[in-house]
Amino acid sequence: MDKKELVWNFICDKNYVPMKKKEMVQILMVPKEEEKELQSVLDELEREYKIRKNRKNQYIIMDELYFQGVYNRHPKGFGFVMLENGEEIHIASNHSLSAFDGDTVLIKILDEETGNTKEGKIVKILKREIRELVGTFQNSKNFGFVVPDNAKLGTDIFISKKNFSGARNQDKVVVKITKYPEKGKSAEGEILEVIGKMDQAGVDMMCLIRDYHLPYEFPEPVLDEANNINPKIEIKDIPNRVDLRDKRIFTIDGEDAKDLDDAVCVERLENGNYKLGVHIADVSYYVKEGSALDKEAFLRGTSIYMLDRVIPMLPQKLSNGICSLNAGEDRYTLSIEMEINPSGEVIDSDVFKAVINVTKRMSYTDVTKILENSDEQIVTKYKDCIDEFKKMEELAIILETRRKTAGSLDLDIPESKITLDENGKAINVGQYQLTFANSIIEQFMLTANETIAEKFYWLEAPFVYRVHETPDLDKIKELNRFLFNFGYTIKGNKENLHPKEFSKILEDIKGKKEERVISTLILRTLKVAKYENQNKGHFGIASKYYCHFTSPIRRYPDLWIHRMISKYLEKGYDVKEDWKEEYIEIAQKAAEQSSEREKIAQKVERDSIDLKKAEFMQDKIGEIYDGIISSVTNFGIFVELENTVEGLIRFENLGENEYFIYDDEHKHLIGEKTNKIYKLGDPIKVQVIEANKQTRKIAFANILNKEEEK
Repeated sequence: MDKKELVWNFICDKNYVPMKKKEMVQILMVPKEEEKELQSVLDELEREYKIRKNRKNQYIIMDELYFQGVYNRHPKGFGFVMLENGEEIHIASNHSLSAFDGDTVLIKILDEETGNTKEGKIVKILKREIRELVGTFQNSKNFGFVVPDNAKLGTDIFISKKNFSGARNQDKVVVKITKYPEKGKSAEGEILEVIGKMDQAGVDMMCLIRDYHLPYEFPEPVLDEANNINPKIEIKDIPNRVDLRDKRIFTIDGEDAKDLDDAVCVERLENGNYKLGVHIADVSYYVKEGSALDKEAFLRGTSIYMLDRVIPMLPQKLSNGICSLNAGEDRYTLSIEMEINPSGEVIDSDVFKAVINVTKRMSYTDVTKILENSDEQIVTKYKDCIDEFKKMEELAIILETRRKTAGSLDLDIPESKITLDENGKAINVGQYQLTFANSIIEQFMLTANETIAEKFYWLEAPFVYRVHETPDLDKIKELNRFLFNFGYTIKGNKENLHPKEFSKILEDIKGKKEERVISTLILRTLKVAKYENQNKGHFGIASKYYCHFTSPIRRYPDLWIHRMISKYLEKGYDVKEDWKEEYIEIAQKAAEQSSEREKIAQKVERDSIDLKKAEFMQDKIGEIYDGIISSVTNFGIFVELENTVEGLIRFENLGENEYFIYDDEHKHLIGEKTNKIYKLGDPIKVQVIEANKQTRKIAFANILNKEEEK
């Protein structure tokens, strides 16, 4: 319990009587050197409207209760504040105190409700979240405005002429806020950077980079450290490793991949079992704890993939160079070899430092062609490797079967594949086609991650686990209300809810028209996976132990785990308790930072995809497509096309002069006059009526409705 919490609990105690600070000092036995700290705590509680002083200068609890939270503003002006207990408080636009989206605010609960939601009023803005933003500059004669890309801000930024910084009309710019909006006045700012016109190559992605304040360039000390690393392995270190350079080992990745951090090999043993070797780039050998490289990797947390570029966690000298398992080059690895029986059970494993030399760099496409015997030229080219790939296929099928039997969730939701031209413009959008070669690597990496996590769990080692907790029962109940319409139900309670309940349904709906919709709803029901220093299992893959071990070039948790495994190997697994306690705290910080950076990376990657989809559809206005209803809301329906592009049909474009009733339980809309029902998964023909690259929004109209009117 920290001191602030201790003081707050003291004042909240039923036996507390109003008192001055000097009286608190005596009762709480505060040392003289800590009296200033007590005053700071009391001042902070006052600023948070939790306590106040009465006429006698004694501290008492506020007469009215105030709560702190983060404001989530809607583009229409209203918003919500999430309290610590998870409760959402509705904030009307006239009660928002000109707070920006993301601001930490203090609210007062009002004696009124909107539906089942309590109403609140922002009384104080405690912390401003946004200090710089990206937008479009609009020039007038003597002044200008920046219209933020983030519609949730709800205000333009006034720019005086002296603060134009060379910006021209319709330029994309970065603006620093110098004065926040108050009493009906606009926010004010100065332009820090002119990014360029939105139609210039790369400007759209650079806007996202600036908007999310991504660390785009590496600081000089980090680059200097990377440049000083020997690009060749040290001969003197080889005797300290297992030398596997004569073993036939392969990387299998996408054609465009440059940071190759995993390689595999499979052998059949005389006893009928398989030996699976998973060899991961030993990044921790080069990125030392506490180094400039390590601090920058911790700050970034993950590499970010933005279609036309990668913002790497590590400089290219490492990520594409000495750490990348390039074919024909000696490389250091942290390796795990597992003996797996024909049932897919790992019966023995060994973790060790190694040096390897990858036999061949393979692509998913070529391995698939070899396994399917569908390309004579490719089969001939790799004829001396076919036996290895066949063994990989055998083992992957065994592992996949075992995983499905255990209840692993196969959410077959297609990913988008976006093709860009040489200027970075989207010229095609389609579904990313996964092959069995993808599945081979997926199964091998999952198995390695599980085996590593279990091994170090039982060692009680400081560790970073990949955690995916059991879904909330309220979400299950909501899902069941919808599944009931299709004759399905999820059974179980908080203590006894098994992934098999979900996997059985997912298996049963394969190939049916409701497959996509139910899969999407199940995905929304599941919790978000995150990193923690405590093992809580992974619900989605039905695993009791799981971590991320296989991608240390692009994920910090993997790098951190490698460092921990290396310490155990160096010490012969004989580690002291005080050392473990120290690193348990460090593991917690690494897990929290990595989870936060992962969230940001996912948002950026999702925004970059949505932006390019909108760009692709901009010249498709008026065209007609077949789609399915992917979401139903109280303001319209979302429709997804076969190429994964999704757009909104608002009520005014759904039915002429029709009022629609939203049925949340069944997730559908009903036309009041026609009784026409629109529900999840229904096919629908739409016309593109809007596509806006800047807002990343696409709008459709219901074309069937128009045809019926003729």
